[in-house]
Amino acid sequence: MPTTLRLLVVMTTALLMTSCSHYNYTFSSNLDKEKFQQYFAPSRVEIYDYDEQMPANSQYLGLVSGESCQVKKHLMQANEQDARTNARRNADKLNANAIVFTGCAHNKTKQCHTLVICYGKAYQIMQ
Repeated sequence: MPTTLRLLVVMTTALLMTSCSHYNYTFSSNLDKEKFQQYFAPSRVEIYDYDEQMPANSQYLGLVSGESCQVKKHLMQANEQDARTNARRNADKLNANAIVFTGCAHNKTKQCHTLVICYGKAYQIMQ
């Protein structure tokens, strides 16, 4: 590309970018703040392998469960990863920041072609 043409492209781009800069633009989104926080809720709950690993400054909050359901045969199969993520989400609702999983069960129901339910103990570790 010749130098004069390149200079013309750069100058035109700079002019277009600065000509609109005096307008007061605002950003709006259709994202719901509550749903956004719910999406990241599982990341706030750390997984521990055993109760004995819990620090001394932890408090037991209760049992939680999460499920993964395969509604129709042609849809994605239920799995433990999704069930455990949903259990972490439910632990976050109790203000827990730690969980110890106790097990998962695999079933079939009228509503779910395959169903996985994972159970855990929710804890709050004091900071």
